[in-house]
Amino acid sequence: MTMLSPDISLPRGVSDFLPDAAAKIGFIEGKIRRVFELWGFRRIIPPKLEYEDVLTIGMGEELKGKTYRFDDRQTGRLLAFPPDITPQIARIVATRLAGWPLPHRISYSGRVLRQTEMQTGRSRELFQSGVELIGLDSPEADAEMVTMAIEAMQELGFDNFKIDLGQVDFCRGIMAASGLGGRPLLELQEAIARKDVSAVSKVLAASAVSEASRREISALPRLFGDCGVLDEAEQVVANQRSRSALANLRQVLEILDIHGVSDHLTIDLGETRGLGYHTGITFEGFVSGLGEPVCSGGRYDNLTARYGFSAPATGFTFNVLSLLQALERRPEVEASTTRDFLLFNSRGDRRCVLEVARLLRSRGYTAARDIIRREYDDSLAYARRMNFRSMLVIGDETCGGAYTAVRVRDGKQFRITKEMLLHENLVTFIEENQGDH
Repeated sequence: MTMLSPDISLPRGVSDFLPDAAAKIGFIEGKIRRVFELWGFRRIIPPKLEYEDVLTIGMGEELKGKTYRFDDRQTGRLLAFPPDITPQIARIVATRLAGWPLPHRISYSGRVLRQTEMQTGRSRELFQSGVELIGLDSPEADAEMVTMAIEAMQELGFDNFKIDLGQVDFCRGIMAASGLGGRPLLELQEAIARKDVSAVSKVLAASAVSEASRREISALPRLFGDCGVLDEAEQVVANQRSRSALANLRQVLEILDIHGVSDHLTIDLGETRGLGYHTGITFEGFVSGLGEPVCSGGRYDNLTARYGFSAPATGFTFNVLSLLQALERRPEVEASTTRDFLLFNSRGDRRCVLEVARLLRSRGYTAARDIIRREYDDSLAYARRMNFRSMLVIGDETCGGAYTAVRVRDGKQFRITKEMLLHENLVTFIEENQGDH
């Protein structure tokens, strides 16, 4: 009788991240976190589980529909895996930090789960690294978010990227002035988001709107590009809400110019993303060769009030897996997967090799001893497979005097003295020299 093997596959939409991918993710998160720290943000670690009814207070309908829920046997209440970290930060600020002075500069990094349509093949997991600046209703706060996103992308090595800036009140003012609602308004927003001029015209042809509104709405799909679109928009819009939004955007752009990041900016006044959530400036970051944003954010002044603590807020988050897709072949990201030394011991005892390993680690090198007894060639093959830069050979005749370092990529050998262990930059020495043999 044939025994059936158990099904040990993963659910669709989740992944195991093996050492190389995990190292790259850690490298990316570390670069982002460093920028957040330099701007004075402090990290919070929210829980992986929340009560569903508490979590949904801070979520829109779209996120509610993507939330994983299940029964809690202990309380009988529904639990949920957060599909986004920002509502959790809002809850924490409104409850745990309510007595603290404002503003709050909060950073976070973690995984969230979202329901997806099975046929899309999209991941259910998102790695988010982001910040929330809570307690400031100021153009400078909005500019701070955009500048931090740009600095983080520069720190990661991107040079060909853009931040698309929008202002949701500009669109809201135009929509409110038109008097449209229901299905026509939804179709119009979708057409504007696609920059579909003919679809916009079709909706307008079937709707009774004023000539002024028709002119404002028709302009939305083309109001994107450099800062010149602001001048064009001022010639088109008459409603006060949209004009105030333009004035706010100009203030933010002036501060961004002081920060010296204007070259990375584009304007999109027809951006309809976040109309139900954001309250002012919005932005998305795009890199060459990737069709989806690697970061997104903006102002959301009404969220913490849902938890009983009214405070203006702005923030943004990076999609770390999108960054990984864009960056994983970069040399500096590839280098994050390597380790410095595998120690091969050909002596009869282990004292010398353990002392050398301890000395290497005290100098900041990564060092692992090949504890398994095997032949030299087998250890070298292991070092190559495990992505070590070098193998350090400790023999009877060398302990305390000199050692042999073997560069794993090509087998070149180097004589390393104990003095070099103490004072030389060994990794650079081995990587850049021709070798002894």
